Amino acid sequence: MQIDSSTPILVVDDYQTMIRIIRNLLKQLGFEDVDDATDGVEAMTKLRQRKYGLIISDWNMEPMTGFELLKTVRSDDALKTTPFIMVTAESKTDNVIAAKKAGVSSYIVKPFNAQTLRAKIESIFGE
Repeated sequence: MQIDSSTPILVVDDYQTMIRIIRNLLKQLGFEDVDDATDGVEAMTKLRQRKYGLIISDWNMEPMTGFELLKTVRSDDALKTTPFIMVTAESKTDNVIAAKKAGVSSYIVKPFNAQTLRAKIESIFGE
């Protein structure tokens, strides 16, 4: 399954700077339809209003963490198959294992570049 560059993507991060960075990386990769949310609660509201082809979320956020968002998405019948990339500054093995068990599609450790993001997206969509 190939990802279409018109696929809507939701970026979830509590830092506007990081949202801008990820949005710019996605634009470099040809993705134009990028929406954002500043936490998991806002993300869930948007996910219930619109279908996204990919979620890219930070791990560390308040009040709902990216990990809690992942578990919420995976337990929702309408959303559970949505590809989900977790982004974090921490490369703790326990976090990676917990995210994998919760159903994360891929995991990226900050800082990263467009090539890393492309590789993760391609690995999910089998390009």
